[in-house]
Amino acid sequence: MVVELVAAGLAGGAVYLMAAARVIKQYERGLVFRLGRLQQRARTPGLTLIVPVVDRLRKVNMQIVTLPVPGQEGITRDNVTVRVDAVVYFRVVDPADAIVRVEDYRFAVSQMAQTSLRSIIGKSELDDLLSNREKLNQGLAVMIDSPAVEWGVNVDRVEIKDVSLPETMKRSMARQAEADRERRARVINADAELQASRKLAQAATEMADTPSALQLRLLQTVMAVAAEKNSTLVLPIPVELLRFLERGPEAASAGRHHPRAADVPSVEAPADAPPGEATAGEVPSVDPVDDVPSVQAGERAELP
Repeated sequence: MVVELVAAGLAGGAVYLMAAARVIKQYERGLVFRLGRLQQRARTPGLTLIVPVVDRLRKVNMQIVTLPVPGQEGITRDNVTVRVDAVVYFRVVDPADAIVRVEDYRFAVSQMAQTSLRSIIGKSELDDLLSNREKLNQGLAVMIDSPAVEWGVNVDRVEIKDVSLPETMKRSMARQAEADRERRARVINADAELQASRKLAQAATEMADTPSALQLRLLQTVMAVAAEKNSTLVLPIPVELLRFLERGPEAASAGRHHPRAADVPSVEAPADAPPGEATAGEVPSVDPVDDVPSVQAGERAELP
């Protein structure tokens, strides 16, 4: 009889332990509600016992929670419609406040993140959303963390994942970027042309002072062209030959218009030559014609 009672007691104790024993993991904290009243001390990780039927254990996860925020559509300050996605990283720092002060702290943080994201979209411009995200992330974290502190939640960081733009805006931005790249390319080409022209001017000045340098440059050009195995080789006319040809016609025209006295031959008649006879090299003089009849005014000349 005694043995049976002992066995029954052991069985009842085992059942009680199985009903009262709870295991809390390392990243969790346990809150015990005894007859609906929260016990002040939170249960630490490990094996803990509660009073069956009287106590109720509520486990709270203390890990960092990654909460995606659904995409929110809004109009920026410069009147551009965008859709922004974000993600919130937070964790519970006070298990009692997270369970007692708010019904569902995850849902509360999610709703606050969506509201704050819409607010930050309306206060920002499109360029800030695309290029200055770090500042916007900090602003979102402050806006979400301010009310979340009362819920025993600490917001570690908020990240904007994606900014979706309308197709028309994407095409406009693509055209703008293309025009900007073309402008920079033209500026670079113009700068290169300016530098090249300056160098060519310096080279021309040096070659004008030393004509042999021009001839060497001409020979280098001929060698470069001949190395390409061309069937036709074009040689330019030397500059000195062109200058000589320019001076030749000018000298000839100056000699025709201004003959020198020494170049005109003089003819002298010998002393013993009879009058009226021209010697060798002498230009004969022509006497006026006396046989040509003169025609007076009003008369007609009659031919024989």
